[in-house]
Amino acid sequence: MSTYMPKAGEVDRKWYVIDAAGKPLGRVAAQAAVLLRGKHKPTYAPHVDCGDHVIIINCAKAVLTGKKLEKKFYYRHTGYIGHLKAVRYDTLMEQRPTKAMELAVKGMIPSTTIGRAALTRLRLFDGAEHKHAAQKPAAWEL
Repeated sequence: MSTYMPKAGEVDRKWYVIDAAGKPLGRVAAQAAVLLRGKHKPTYAPHVDCGDHVIIINCAKAVLTGKKLEKKFYYRHTGYIGHLKAVRYDTLMEQRPTKAMELAVKGMIPSTTIGRAALTRLRLFDGAEHKHAAQKPAAWEL
């Protein structure tokens, strides 16, 4: 008996939609990262990009538990000395909820070429409507 090695051209990619309404942001991001990597498949191999497409709807209705809305910050640096910008997560979730979800998923994906390719298959939407109905995405329950 030999070990099955998937080939990049033989990967069957499916579409999944995750509803983030009322669910913790980190739990939704962790499940999306698993689907994007393909770890839910029995044919998973870490050296092959075998993940699926993921659509996350209702990003604006995702919740952060505890006091993360007041105490958690999103930091970015402009490149100039002393120009560290900080945005609290209550502001980020109000103005750009898809950015908060994208950052959470990106932190759970490896920083490799396979990880960057996996992030291109992530689609995020503020509300309940998405424009990928033609792909017939299956609902993924948490």
